[in-house]
Amino acid sequence: QVQLVESGGGLVQPGGSLRLSCAASGNIFSLSAPGWYRQGPGKERELVASITNSGSTTYADSVKGRFSISRDNAKNTVYLQMNSLKPEDTAVYYCNADVSGYSRHGIHFTKNYWGQGTQVTVSS
Repeated sequence: QVQLVESGGGLVQPGGSLRLSCAASGNIFSLSAPGWYRQGPGKERELVASITNSGSTTYADSVKGRFSISRDNAKNTVYLQMNSLKPEDTAVYYCNADVSGYSRHGIHFTKNYWGQGTQVTVSS
């Protein structure tokens, strides 16, 4: 069974840093167009950062210069380095990706998956 599992969230003071990880598990061989999203209290889910298969990155204006997305293709893992955190960065962070792999019957598939989310709280 394919899963995207986030980790690395927690409570941090303003100005601090966190590194989120999103690891894909299961009988898979690649992630395509992975991205990080967040949903703050009373807000809609928004795209924070994304990275293409060639390594090109896109960031929301609110996080440019503070956040950095990267990927390790060998580990099928995507990271989000978050620096200079602000209280308004408080949210549940989700990763999303198109996952390619093989079913237990050996059939190739590509399907979009969401992780379960990890809470990031920025507060003094």
